[in-house]
Amino acid sequence: MDPETALSRLHAQTDPTRAAEMRAYHKVDRIYLGLSNPQIDALVAEWRAVCSVEERVALADALWASGIHEAMIAAAKLLTQARLRPDDAAWALIAGWAEGFDGWAVADTAAAAGSRRLAADPSRLDQVEGWTQHPNMFTRRAALVMTLPWARLNNPKAADLAVRERVLGWAAGYADDRDWFIQKAVAWWLRDLSKHDANRTRAWIAEHGDRLKPFARKEAQRLLAD
Repeated sequence: MDPETALSRLHAQTDPTRAAEMRAYHKVDRIYLGLSNPQIDALVAEWRAVCSVEERVALADALWASGIHEAMIAAAKLLTQARLRPDDAAWALIAGWAEGFDGWAVADTAAAAGSRRLAADPSRLDQVEGWTQHPNMFTRRAALVMTLPWARLNNPKAADLAVRERVLGWAAGYADDRDWFIQKAVAWWLRDLSKHDANRTRAWIAEHGDRLKPFARKEAQRLLAD
């Protein structure tokens, strides 16, 4: 699947009315075509079926570079797969995207792809840790969003618990960050963790919760029993 054909397939389903609504909603200055997620998913499934891993990475690179919202979403979805071998090129591409994230919708879709690559090779967390000090807020936020799978484990092994503690340390470092998206990500991580380790969540909130904004603290504790 060549990029020009893929972009033409996306453009063919343009909905100008919905595109205008999406631009107003997302508030990020880029091209919007007005496609729904099911429409994008159908195209991605078709492209994944006919492309090798190498071809998928190349197509994802080109689609992301187009700067079109739906193409960027499709690029991330092309690489969202637990078992992807080889995956070094896919991870390098996703990590490169993370340095320039500029909106939650595209960033979170790419983070879903990145989380699979981190699970496949947790040594990549060393690179992600560097993002916690990045000047781009959405890059800092990605460090938490990409590591959400470790908050959601029912039966974590010792290595998983170590990752969990490492990320909770990052979250503690974010507690004083006043940006809404950062606060929301901290609350999201803690809320998901509370489903699987309520005691550890309570301990984190007891130590750091007063530094969170009230809405984030409330969200982090939402699923905890009184």
